Amino acid sequence: MDAEKGHESRLYIRSSTRRYKAASPDEVLEAARTVVGQRMSRGASFSDPKTAKDFFRDKLSGLQREVFAAAFLDSRHRLIEYAELFYGTIDGAEVHPREVVRQAIQTNCAAIIVGHNHPSGSVEPSAADRAVTARLKQVLSLVDVRLLDHIVVGGNQTMALAERGWV
Repeated sequence: MDAEKGHESRLYIRSSTRRYKAASPDEVLEAARTVVGQRMSRGASFSDPKTAKDFFRDKLSGLQREVFAAAFLDSRHRLIEYAELFYGTIDGAEVHPREVVRQAIQTNCAAIIVGHNHPSGSVEPSAADRAVTARLKQVLSLVDVRLLDHIVVGGNQTMALAERGWV
């Protein structure tokens, strides 16, 4: 519909009955995450920080609670697998380094980029964010996996801890 004629623009999705229906905001976000997943499929290269920031922004922005995720990469920094590892509340998610290491070993990755969202919209990393980054770097190095970056997503903005020298 035309916004200039007083009608709001709507997006449509196909329902389970194969008919089109107006999409809710949550359904639009889920469809967008699916498109991002298709665009950045296995083998996609994380050759620069902007790629990682855009990837995690597209995956994690707009979520109502904190989600901590990881992109598991091969030795040429190509995507092996993306996984949402921990789910929290509106202001925190408990991260267990042991589980990140377990997933890293299962994917046989050489490097990892982690990211999480701040539902508050702030991209400023907390003291806990910095501490978990240091801990992850330490435990991953024990199994010869490099932590390349930790991306914080707030709304449509991102911040990379590596850009501040914190990785």
